[in-house]
Amino acid sequence: MPAAKNDYSQLLSRYLPYRRYFEVAFWVLNFGLLVGVNVVIVMLDLERAELHFENWKPLVWEFSSNLTSLCLVPAVIYFERRFPLHFGVLRKHLPLHVLGSVVFSILHVAGMVALRKLAYASQGESYDFGNWPVEMGYEYLKDWQTYAGILFALALYRLLLLRLQGEASMLDTPDDGPALEPVERPERFLVRKLGKEFLIAAAEVEYLQASGNYVNLHLHARDYPLRTTMAAIEPRMNPGKFIRVHRSYMVNLDFIKEIEPLDTGDARILMKGGSLIPCSRRYRAALKG
Repeated sequence: MPAAKNDYSQLLSRYLPYRRYFEVAFWVLNFGLLVGVNVVIVMLDLERAELHFENWKPLVWEFSSNLTSLCLVPAVIYFERRFPLHFGVLRKHLPLHVLGSVVFSILHVAGMVALRKLAYASQGESYDFGNWPVEMGYEYLKDWQTYAGILFALALYRLLLLRLQGEASMLDTPDDGPALEPVERPERFLVRKLGKEFLIAAAEVEYLQASGNYVNLHLHARDYPLRTTMAAIEPRMNPGKFIRVHRSYMVNLDFIKEIEPLDTGDARILMKGGSLIPCSRRYRAALKG
Protein backbone atom coordinates (compact mmCIF):
# COMPACT_ATOMS: atom_id res chain seq x y z
CA MET A 1 0.00 0.00 0.00
CA PRO A 2 2.75 2.60 0.77
CA ALA A 3 4.31 1.85 -2.63
CA ALA A 4 0.94 2.41 -4.29
CA LYS A 5 0.51 5.74 -2.49
CA ASN A 6 3.97 6.79 -3.59
CA ASP A 7 3.03 5.90 -7.17
CA TYR A 8 -0.07 8.09 -6.85
CA SER A 9 2.07 10.99 -5.62
CA GLN A 10 4.49 10.61 -8.53
CA LEU A 11 1.60 10.42 -10.98
CA LEU A 12 0.07 13.57 -9.48
CA SER A 13 3.40 15.41 -9.67
CA ARG A 14 3.65 14.60 -13.38
CA TYR A 15 0.02 15.52 -13.97
CA LEU A 16 -0.21 18.91 -12.23
CA PRO A 17 2.09 20.89 -14.62
CA TYR A 18 -0.14 19.80 -17.53
CA ARG A 19 -3.40 19.89 -15.60
CA ARG A 20 -5.06 22.62 -17.70
CA TYR A 21 -4.28 20.81 -20.95
CA PHE A 22 -5.81 17.58 -19.65
CA GLU A 23 -8.88 19.41 -18.38
CA VAL A 24 -9.48 21.07 -21.75
CA ALA A 25 -8.85 17.77 -23.55
CA PHE A 26 -11.36 16.01 -21.29
CA TRP A 27 -14.21 18.36 -22.19
CA VAL A 28 -13.32 18.42 -25.89
CA LEU A 29 -13.14 14.62 -26.10
CA ASN A 30 -16.29 14.21 -24.02
CA PHE A 31 -18.42 16.43 -26.24
CA GLY A 32 -16.72 15.08 -29.38
CA LEU A 33 -17.70 11.56 -28.35
CA LEU A 34 -21.27 12.72 -27.74
CA VAL A 35 -21.41 14.10 -31.29
CA GLY A 36 -20.41 10.74 -32.76
CA VAL A 37 -22.75 8.67 -30.60
CA ASN A 38 -25.74 10.99 -31.04
CA VAL A 39 -25.31 11.20 -34.82
CA VAL A 40 -25.47 7.42 -35.06
CA ILE A 41 -28.56 7.30 -32.80
CA VAL A 42 -30.35 10.05 -34.74
CA MET A 43 -29.64 8.39 -38.09
CA LEU A 44 -30.93 5.03 -36.79
CA ASP A 45 -34.09 6.72 -35.45
CA LEU A 46 -34.67 8.46 -38.79
CA GLU A 47 -34.21 5.19 -40.66
CA ARG A 48 -36.60 3.38 -38.33
CA ALA A 49 -39.20 6.13 -38.80
CA GLU A 50 -38.59 6.04 -42.57
CA LEU A 51 -37.71 9.72 -42.64
CA HIS A 52 -35.16 10.75 -45.22
CA PHE A 53 -32.60 13.52 -44.56
CA GLU A 54 -29.24 14.18 -46.15
CA ASN A 55 -26.46 12.67 -44.04
CA TRP A 56 -24.90 16.05 -43.32
CA LYS A 57 -27.99 17.34 -41.51
CA PRO A 58 -27.84 15.03 -38.43
CA LEU A 59 -24.14 15.85 -38.20
CA VAL A 60 -24.92 19.59 -38.23
CA TRP A 61 -27.64 19.15 -35.61
CA GLU A 62 -25.43 17.32 -33.15
CA PHE A 63 -22.23 19.25 -33.88
CA SER A 64 -23.94 22.63 -33.41
CA SER A 65 -25.55 21.53 -30.14
CA ASN A 66 -22.45 20.02 -28.58
CA LEU A 67 -20.08 22.73 -29.81
CA THR A 68 -22.27 25.39 -28.19
CA SER A 69 -22.43 23.38 -24.94
CA LEU A 70 -18.64 22.99 -25.00
CA CYS A 71 -18.18 26.76 -25.38
CA LEU A 72 -20.42 27.30 -22.34
CA VAL A 73 -18.44 24.95 -20.05
CA PRO A 74 -15.94 27.66 -18.90
CA ALA A 75 -18.88 29.91 -17.93
CA VAL A 76 -20.46 27.09 -15.88
CA ILE A 77 -17.12 26.39 -14.15
CA TYR A 78 -16.69 30.09 -13.32
CA PHE A 79 -20.27 30.35 -12.04
CA GLU A 80 -19.82 27.28 -9.84
CA ARG A 81 -16.62 28.72 -8.37
CA ARG A 82 -18.44 31.98 -7.66
CA PHE A 83 -21.43 30.18 -6.13
CA PRO A 84 -20.17 26.76 -4.98
CA LEU A 85 -22.56 23.95 -4.12
CA HIS A 86 -21.45 22.49 -0.82
CA PHE A 87 -23.36 21.73 2.35
CA GLY A 88 -22.95 25.08 4.08
CA VAL A 89 -24.34 27.19 1.23
CA LEU A 90 -26.42 24.65 -0.70
CA ARG A 91 -29.79 26.18 0.18
CA LYS A 92 -28.55 29.67 -0.68
CA HIS A 93 -26.80 28.84 -3.97
CA LEU A 94 -29.04 26.11 -5.40
CA PRO A 95 -31.72 28.57 -6.64
CA LEU A 96 -28.96 30.53 -8.39
CA HIS A 97 -27.92 27.39 -10.24
CA VAL A 98 -31.51 26.66 -11.24
CA LEU A 99 -31.54 30.14 -12.78
CA GLY A 100 -28.10 29.43 -14.22
CA SER A 101 -29.43 26.32 -15.96
CA VAL A 102 -32.15 28.45 -17.61
CA VAL A 103 -29.58 30.97 -18.85
CA PHE A 104 -27.40 28.06 -20.01
CA SER A 105 -30.33 26.67 -22.01
CA ILE A 106 -31.16 30.03 -23.62
CA LEU A 107 -27.54 30.60 -24.67
CA HIS A 108 -27.25 27.00 -25.86
CA VAL A 109 -30.33 27.23 -28.07
CA ALA A 110 -29.33 30.65 -29.44
CA GLY A 111 -25.83 29.47 -30.38
CA MET A 112 -27.07 26.14 -31.72
CA VAL A 113 -29.70 27.71 -33.96
CA ALA A 114 -27.25 30.33 -35.25
CA LEU A 115 -24.76 27.63 -36.25
CA ARG A 116 -27.46 25.55 -37.93
CA LYS A 117 -28.72 28.53 -39.93
CA LEU A 118 -25.16 29.22 -41.12
CA ALA A 119 -24.63 25.56 -42.09
CA TYR A 120 -27.94 25.32 -43.92
CA ALA A 121 -27.32 28.63 -45.71
CA SER A 122 -23.97 27.32 -46.94
CA GLN A 123 -25.90 24.48 -48.61
CA GLY A 124 -28.49 26.82 -50.11
CA GLU A 125 -31.20 25.81 -47.64
CA SER A 126 -33.06 27.47 -44.77
CA TYR A 127 -33.19 26.10 -41.22
CA ASP A 128 -36.46 26.35 -39.27
CA PHE A 129 -36.23 25.80 -35.50
CA GLY A 130 -40.00 25.43 -35.24
CA ASN A 131 -42.34 26.75 -32.55
CA TRP A 132 -39.94 28.62 -30.27
CA PRO A 133 -41.85 28.36 -26.93
CA VAL A 134 -42.47 24.65 -27.41
CA GLU A 135 -38.96 23.90 -28.65
CA MET A 136 -37.35 25.97 -25.88
CA GLY A 137 -39.22 23.92 -23.28
CA TYR A 138 -38.11 20.71 -24.96
CA GLU A 139 -34.50 21.88 -25.12
CA TYR A 140 -34.51 22.92 -21.46
CA LEU A 141 -35.54 19.42 -20.42
CA LYS A 142 -32.25 18.25 -21.95
CA ASP A 143 -30.12 21.28 -21.09
CA TRP A 144 -30.66 21.19 -17.33
CA GLN A 145 -29.34 17.64 -17.37
CA THR A 146 -26.26 18.77 -19.31
CA TYR A 147 -25.76 21.62 -16.82
CA ALA A 148 -26.12 19.24 -13.86
CA GLY A 149 -23.77 16.75 -15.55
CA ILE A 150 -21.06 19.40 -15.87
CA LEU A 151 -21.42 20.25 -12.15
CA PHE A 152 -21.35 16.55 -11.22
CA ALA A 153 -18.19 15.96 -13.27
CA LEU A 154 -16.53 18.97 -11.60
CA ALA A 155 -17.43 17.68 -8.14
CA LEU A 156 -16.01 14.20 -8.83
CA TYR A 157 -12.84 15.62 -10.36
CA ARG A 158 -12.20 17.96 -7.43
CA LEU A 159 -12.90 15.20 -4.93
CA LEU A 160 -10.31 13.00 -6.65
CA LEU A 161 -7.75 15.82 -6.70
CA LEU A 162 -8.33 16.59 -3.02
CA ARG A 163 -7.78 12.93 -2.12
CA LEU A 164 -4.56 12.68 -4.14
CA GLN A 165 -3.22 16.16 -3.49
CA GLY A 166 -4.24 16.58 0.12
CA GLU A 167 -6.68 19.02 1.73
CA ALA A 168 -5.43 21.42 4.38
CA SER A 169 -7.31 22.43 7.52
CA MET A 170 -6.77 24.59 10.57
CA LEU A 171 -5.60 22.99 13.80
CA ASP A 172 -8.56 22.86 16.18
CA THR A 173 -8.52 23.73 19.86
CA PRO A 174 -8.13 20.43 21.80
CA ASP A 175 -11.00 19.21 23.97
CA ASP A 176 -8.70 18.84 26.98
CA GLY A 177 -5.60 20.84 27.89
CA PRO A 178 -4.09 23.95 26.33
CA ALA A 179 -3.61 24.37 22.59
CA LEU A 180 -0.15 23.58 21.22
CA GLU A 181 -0.20 26.93 19.42
CA PRO A 182 -2.55 29.91 19.10
CA VAL A 183 -5.35 28.75 16.81
CA GLU A 184 -6.17 32.38 15.96
CA ARG A 185 -2.82 32.65 14.18
CA PRO A 186 -1.75 29.15 13.13
CA GLU A 187 1.90 28.24 12.84
CA ARG A 188 1.04 24.98 11.09
CA PHE A 189 -1.71 23.50 8.95
CA LEU A 190 -2.95 19.93 9.03
CA VAL A 191 -3.03 18.16 5.66
CA ARG A 192 -5.01 14.95 5.04
CA LYS A 193 -3.79 12.99 2.04
CA LEU A 194 -4.51 9.39 1.00
CA GLY A 195 -5.53 8.37 4.51
CA LYS A 196 -2.50 10.01 6.17
CA GLU A 197 -2.11 13.27 8.08
CA PHE A 198 0.91 15.53 8.23
CA LEU A 199 1.72 19.10 9.20
CA ILE A 200 3.03 21.94 7.04
CA ALA A 201 4.57 25.05 8.56
CA ALA A 202 2.78 28.33 7.81
CA ALA A 203 6.16 30.04 7.40
CA GLU A 204 6.94 27.70 4.45
CA VAL A 205 3.83 28.73 2.50
CA GLU A 206 5.07 30.82 -0.44
CA TYR A 207 1.72 32.37 -1.30
CA LEU A 208 -2.02 31.90 -0.92
CA GLN A 209 -4.44 32.00 -3.84
CA ALA A 210 -8.23 32.22 -3.66
CA SER A 211 -9.96 29.56 -5.73
CA GLY A 212 -13.73 29.38 -5.40
CA ASN A 213 -14.66 28.19 -1.93
CA TYR A 214 -11.02 27.31 -1.21
CA VAL A 215 -7.75 29.12 -0.65
CA ASN A 216 -4.78 27.22 -2.08
CA LEU A 217 -1.66 27.14 0.10
CA HIS A 218 1.28 26.98 -2.32
CA LEU A 219 4.58 25.52 -1.16
CA HIS A 220 7.22 23.21 -2.64
CA ALA A 221 5.49 23.40 -6.08
CA ARG A 222 2.28 21.98 -4.57
CA ASP A 223 -1.11 23.49 -3.78
CA TYR A 224 -2.99 22.40 -0.68
CA PRO A 225 -6.64 23.57 -0.74
CA LEU A 226 -7.92 25.07 2.51
CA ARG A 227 -11.70 25.37 2.80
CA THR A 228 -11.99 29.05 3.70
CA THR A 229 -12.06 32.48 2.08
CA MET A 230 -9.28 34.99 1.59
CA ALA A 231 -11.11 37.47 3.83
CA ALA A 232 -11.27 34.88 6.64
CA ILE A 233 -7.66 33.67 6.41
CA GLU A 234 -5.97 37.08 5.94
CA PRO A 235 -6.25 38.28 9.58
CA ARG A 236 -5.02 34.90 10.82
CA MET A 237 -1.73 34.95 8.92
CA ASN A 238 1.39 36.54 10.45
CA PRO A 239 1.34 40.20 9.23
CA GLY A 240 5.12 40.34 9.57
CA LYS A 241 5.45 37.69 6.86
CA PHE A 242 2.26 37.65 4.80
CA ILE A 243 0.77 40.58 2.94
CA ARG A 244 -2.23 40.92 0.63
CA VAL A 245 -1.18 42.00 -2.87
CA HIS A 246 -4.34 41.25 -4.84
CA ARG A 247 -7.94 40.36 -4.12
CA SER A 248 -7.02 36.73 -4.87
CA TYR A 249 -3.43 36.57 -3.55
CA MET A 250 -1.36 36.89 -0.38
CA VAL A 251 2.41 36.45 -0.54
CA ASN A 252 5.09 35.47 1.94
CA LEU A 253 7.62 38.33 1.93
CA ASP A 254 10.48 35.87 2.53
CA PHE A 255 9.83 34.27 -0.88
CA ILE A 256 9.68 37.42 -3.02
CA LYS A 257 12.53 37.61 -5.51
CA GLU A 258 11.69 40.84 -7.31
CA ILE A 259 8.84 43.28 -7.99
CA GLU A 260 8.27 44.68 -11.46
CA PRO A 261 6.18 47.90 -11.66
CA LEU A 262 3.81 48.12 -14.64
CA ASP A 263 2.68 51.18 -16.61
CA THR A 264 -0.89 50.59 -15.47
CA GLY A 265 0.06 51.26 -11.85
CA ASP A 266 -0.13 47.58 -11.00
CA ALA A 267 2.93 45.40 -10.45
CA ARG A 268 4.11 41.85 -11.06
CA ILE A 269 5.83 39.87 -8.31
CA LEU A 270 8.35 37.17 -9.16
CA MET A 271 8.59 34.57 -6.42
CA LYS A 272 11.76 32.60 -5.71
CA GLY A 273 10.02 29.47 -6.93
CA GLY A 274 9.40 31.08 -10.31
CA SER A 275 5.70 31.92 -9.90
CA LEU A 276 4.43 35.29 -11.13
CA ILE A 277 1.88 36.92 -8.82
CA PRO A 278 -0.20 39.98 -9.80
CA CYS A 279 -0.11 42.98 -7.48
CA SER A 280 -2.92 45.50 -7.93
CA ARG A 281 -2.58 49.25 -7.37
CA ARG A 282 -4.83 48.98 -4.34
CA TYR A 283 -2.19 46.96 -2.46
CA ARG A 284 1.07 48.40 -3.85
CA ALA A 285 1.44 51.01 -1.10
CA ALA A 286 1.15 48.35 1.60
CA LEU A 287 3.73 46.21 -0.20
CA LYS A 288 6.17 49.14 -0.36
CA GLY A 289 5.66 49.76 3.34
